[in-house]
Amino acid sequence: MFLELKNLTVRFGRQVILDRLDCCMNGCALGLLGPNGAGKSTLLRTLLGFIRPFSGTAGISGLDIIKDSSAIRSIVGYMPEHESYIHELSAVRLLRFMGELCGLSIRDAMERAHEVLFYVGLGEERYRNVETFSLGMQQKVKLAQALVHGPKLLILDEPTNALDPDGRREMISLIRDIIKNSGSHVILCSHILKDVEECCEDVLVLNKGRCIMAGNIDKLRHVDERVCHLRIKGNIDRFMAELSERGCVCSMGEKESIRVVLPSEEKTELLFELAQKNDVQLRHFYFKRDSLEDLFLNALEESERGGSSEYSSV
Repeated sequence: MFLELKNLTVRFGRQVILDRLDCCMNGCALGLLGPNGAGKSTLLRTLLGFIRPFSGTAGISGLDIIKDSSAIRSIVGYMPEHESYIHELSAVRLLRFMGELCGLSIRDAMERAHEVLFYVGLGEERYRNVETFSLGMQQKVKLAQALVHGPKLLILDEPTNALDPDGRREMISLIRDIIKNSGSHVILCSHILKDVEECCEDVLVLNKGRCIMAGNIDKLRHVDERVCHLRIKGNIDRFMAELSERGCVCSMGEKESIRVVLPSEEKTELLFELAQKNDVQLRHFYFKRDSLEDLFLNALEESERGGSSEYSSV
């Protein structure tokens, strides 16, 4: 089991910060979500052994966070949200230093520093001081220092923070490659739901210290078979007119795509029947599925109402 929380409770004085978290996750990549103050940072610090739980416990890759805290920290690579480099050090010297701190020999640390900097796309700039780098390059340095010792668990805190669209795409591509090819587990903590949706298979959502949604993202999604998205070729206007006559609500999208809401008495066979009648090709067809944003907002709304979320598989 990659991550297991067992009735995990954390208190600061009388204030409950994490309230009886209880779930199991076994995917390669976990998205950790929640509004500000939800308890995300406290959970990470607790998993790393910096905060002792009031009750309950947790495990990472079979290691107990209380009994095996040192062993857990030795297998973790952490990419912080905020600036974390040492001024007047080049990127390669910084990574060599971080590698040595993680237990690598000087030779191995230097070798890994060069290797990882080339991997993140900074090979040609590795001898420049990090403070001269652009924001996007500094984000890559933070990712590289988290990878330098070959961790089994990579914790990424807002990895696309303040990046432009090109920089975000590069960072997401790197994260996806790490998840696919490195053998490391990843915990991605982000306010950008699209980042989590593109990279992670599992999600854990906190609100006010409580778990309000947990599980595999695809399994948590609901499918609405009354809302259909089509991409067609042919007489769109006539096709949509006949659908409207049969009680459907239609709206145009981009690139010959339309959205159709079927009335309760009709089935999807109607779409194929009218397409054949009007000599229209249905080139793409799918039902509306909840996005991660839909799941997140619904879980928050249910939580604020004081109910138990239906979006939990734990």
